[in-house]
Amino acid sequence: MGLREYCTDWSKGDQLRGFWALYRLRSAARHKLTRDIWTFLLNRSARRHGGYVGPGAVILGRPVLPHGLHGVYISRYATVGAGCRIYQNVTIGEIHGQAPTIGSGCLIGAGAVLVGDIHIGDGAKIGAGAVVREDIPAGCTVVPQPPLVLKRGEKHG
Repeated sequence: MGLREYCTDWSKGDQLRGFWALYRLRSAARHKLTRDIWTFLLNRSARRHGGYVGPGAVILGRPVLPHGLHGVYISRYATVGAGCRIYQNVTIGEIHGQAPTIGSGCLIGAGAVLVGDIHIGDGAKIGAGAVVREDIPAGCTVVPQPPLVLKRGEKHG
């Protein structure tokens, strides 16, 4: 990480470098007590940043979080590929202990929800506010529904 990126993270209050260091320490821990200590510290750090990363989540590489961990929820059963870009208020949730597997280089827009036993292919883009419950092939883009107009032709005043 360059000086500019470090200063930007520091000025925004994100400072996720320490968070990811704790995450790697917890992943490498061999003893249950050590893992529990790292999990406690990691959860405190995630709570401070306003997000949650489950203790069993597999995160390859370091994801790009332009807005920090603010509002990001990653299930303990989820797998996130390397180089994913995840914006704020994203939920990668589980249904009956099964969570999404996200490929490398994906973009997940603000407020998106991914739930269930689904696979998101490499390089896929999930638009802001989209709810995804089925597999997405590599390189595809998913957008939310168009807005629904409830009343037409009436003047409000």
